Amino acid sequence: MLKLASSFNRHVMSMPKPWPEWMMLLVAVNLVAPLFFVASPEAQVVLVGMIVSAALMLTLFARFGYVRLLGLGHIPWLFTVPWLRLGDMTVSGLFYYWLLAVVILDGISLVIDLIDLIRYGLGERQATVTVEE
Repeated sequence: MLKLASSFNRHVMSMPKPWPEWMMLLVAVNLVAPLFFVASPEAQVVLVGMIVSAALMLTLFARFGYVRLLGLGHIPWLFTVPWLRLGDMTVSGLFYYWLLAVVILDGISLVIDLIDLIRYGLGERQATVTVEE
C-alpha cells in the first residue's frame, strides 16, 4: 500500500503546474486543516470524506493508472459539500473560513472531475502522466 501511495504521489508531482500545487492545496484543506477543528462534526465528516476519497483514488490508480477516471475518487465530496450547508450555520472566525475554503475548493474540484470523467467517457483513456517506476 505504501508503494502504491508513493507511486501515486510521484505521478501527482510530475503533473504540469499548477496541478501539483492544486492537489497539495486540496490535501491541506481536506486533510490537514480539519485536524485543527477535529472536535466538530464538520471536520470529522471532511476527514472521513478525504480518507474515503484517497482510498478510492488509490484503488482506481492501482487498476487503471493515472487516468481521467481518477475523478471518481471524489464521489464522497458530492455528499460532503452540500452537507456543510454554510448558509445554515452560525459559525465565524477561522472555522468559517476553513469551511468556506472546503466548499469552494472541493466544488471547483468536482467540476474539474466532471470534465475529466466526460473526457474519459468520450475516449481519452490514456495515462495523463507517466512516471518511470
